[in-house]
Amino acid sequence: MKLHDLRPAPGSTKPRTRVGRGIAAGKGKTAGRGTKGQKSRAGASIPAWFEGGQTPVHVRVPKLRGFKRRGRIEYQVVNVGRISEYAAAGRFGADAAAGETLTVNAEVLAAAGLISHADRPVKVLGSGDLDVKLFVAADAFTASARSKIEAAGGFVQSLAPEPARSGPAADATTEASADETGASEATDAEKAAE
Repeated sequence: MKLHDLRPAPGSTKPRTRVGRGIAAGKGKTAGRGTKGQKSRAGASIPAWFEGGQTPVHVRVPKLRGFKRRGRIEYQVVNVGRISEYAAAGRFGADAAAGETLTVNAEVLAAAGLISHADRPVKVLGSGDLDVKLFVAADAFTASARSKIEAAGGFVQSLAPEPARSGPAADATTEASADETGASEATDAEKAAE
C-alpha cells in the first residue's frame, strides 16, 4: 500500500454541495434559497432580532418607569392595635392583665406570627388602640405609634441609628450649638476673672 492509495473510510466525508450548477445537479435555479424574497437575494444579511420593519418587541413592551432608591429598607410592618390584641390574648407568653410591662421585639413578634422573619427590620405603625404597657424594641416607629405606646405607660427603643442630618436645618443647629458653647466659655471666663 502506498500513500496515494489511502482513502477516508466510506461515509466519513461528504463532498460539498455545489449550488447553482444547473437543474440536473439538484441545487440549480434557486440554489436552495426558495423563490424571491429578501433572503433569496445576494448579500442578504438580516440580524436575528430584525422583525421585517414592524415595531420591534423591545419597543412594543411597556417599560417600568421611575427608579429604585439605593439603600431603601424593606420593613416588616405591624400595628400597635394588633400587638394589643395579641397581648390581650396571651400570644406573647405573658399575661397582659397582670399590669406588668410586656417586652416586644422582633423575636417575640415572629414567634407570635405577626411578622415572618425575626432577622429583618421591623417598623411599628400607629393604627388601632393600645391599652397595654409595652416595652417595644424595633427598627423604626411612626410618630403616632410612639405616642400611643408612651401614652399607655410603655417605652420604645429604636434599634436603627439616627440618620445623619444635612442641609440648612443641620447647619442652623450646628451654628446654634456653637453659639451656646461660645456663650458658656465667655461666662466661665468672666467668673474666673471675678
